[in-house]
Amino acid sequence: MIKFLKYGAIALVFLLAVLLFNTLRLTSKQMIGIPPASVIPFSDSIVQHFADAIKIKTVSNGDSSKMDSVEFEKFIAFVERTYPLVHAKLKHERVNTYGLLFEWTGRDLSLLPTMMIGHYDVVPMIQGTEKLWQHEPFSGAIDSGFIYGRGTIDDKLTVISILESVEYLLKQNFQPERTMYLGFGFDEEVSGNNGAKKIAALLESRKIQLEYVLDEGGVIKSEGLSGLDKPIALIGVAEKGYTTLQLSVTSASGHSSMPPPQTSIGILAEAIDKLEKKPFPAHFEGGADLLQDYLAPEMPFGLKIAMGNRWLLKSVIMNILASTNAGNAMIRTTTAPTVISAGVKDNVLPINATAKVNFRILPGETSESVLAYVTKVIDNEQVKIEHVNGSVNDPTSISDTASFGFRNIHRTVKRCFPNAIVSPYLCLGGTDVRNYKNVSKNQFRFQPLRVSEEDLGRIHGTNECISTESFKDFVRFYIELMKGS
Repeated sequence: MIKFLKYGAIALVFLLAVLLFNTLRLTSKQMIGIPPASVIPFSDSIVQHFADAIKIKTVSNGDSSKMDSVEFEKFIAFVERTYPLVHAKLKHERVNTYGLLFEWTGRDLSLLPTMMIGHYDVVPMIQGTEKLWQHEPFSGAIDSGFIYGRGTIDDKLTVISILESVEYLLKQNFQPERTMYLGFGFDEEVSGNNGAKKIAALLESRKIQLEYVLDEGGVIKSEGLSGLDKPIALIGVAEKGYTTLQLSVTSASGHSSMPPPQTSIGILAEAIDKLEKKPFPAHFEGGADLLQDYLAPEMPFGLKIAMGNRWLLKSVIMNILASTNAGNAMIRTTTAPTVISAGVKDNVLPINATAKVNFRILPGETSESVLAYVTKVIDNEQVKIEHVNGSVNDPTSISDTASFGFRNIHRTVKRCFPNAIVSPYLCLGGTDVRNYKNVSKNQFRFQPLRVSEEDLGRIHGTNECISTESFKDFVRFYIELMKGS
């Protein structure tokens, strides 16, 4: 017994030593010694430009025949009128009618070009919410230091900020070291197939390869995360895939007074229940590992021990992440039944029952592996399972955090927001940049937008708005980024 306790004590000491060693060898991945950016005294004219852009109703529509071409033409004319130097000194062209592509020739043509993209289409106002808006959604109202309207966050904010930055730098006779492309889509909110996809295809046809592409996506989370009280700048290095499967069951009709043990609805409900009770396996390797690698060295010692010893505490960390919707989505392919249809009358047995289940796919998996997993879990030949047409987008590859692009974004964040902790992360939603995979190995998703949980609700929501100071921060960020490119 004494010998057993002795060996147990030795093992415990060894384990503690290993835990401590792994914790102490964690070193910060934050860039240091980065001088802060100079303060630029912007005039209020740039705020008015942004407000005027918001007034143009470039609402995207999945049915292109219902698209208001007059408003989209109005926006393009506005851009040409408002940014004369951009149009005078950069090569520019329209792609697939409403897409905009600009080329800013760099000083060193031996270097791969960079690209910044955004989209100027916006989602419509949700019907019935008119009275909830403090200002009309296309008013472009400037009130108490805020600009109101659709696109103030998603995503005219990016487009106008980039254009203001280029116009400013051209006035300073600046020329980037690398050639720089600007690409602005017009249908990201409904697919991106006619805008960004066509622009990317045009670059590919010209055999242009890019050092990196930057799009919307990550933000600066002003409230930090559990254990960290500093803002965190989340740079998306990958995004999840997307697919929707339709589950269909067909059975005999009849009167509801003599039902079988299971109707088509019952069979379908059982299939959905199986999927929800058996979620996809969790993995760190889809992007959550990179997030933890960057955040772990910045955490208090207790949390640092856990994050520095994932080999031992992996299941504990997984359970903590899985306890929240956002954390759970970071570590697994998610399952979301979203549409169900069955039955025509309360006393008639339904012949057909169908459901659509949406999956956001973790990097490392594919739409086909999702189909195989769902088929295995449901395990019922009465349930027909198939992809919904047009709903298949596999996850992107994970961009390199050691690349020039990530380092340039990282450095620019530190210059403009010195207190922020920079970290790569997995983008849960879809963006236009996924279309550029054939012209660049590295695609990043980041907006220099400081947001709280309340602010996140304004994206696509009621009272979408941004402060005038935050808008100026955007312009300052892109100026600094372009100087570093």
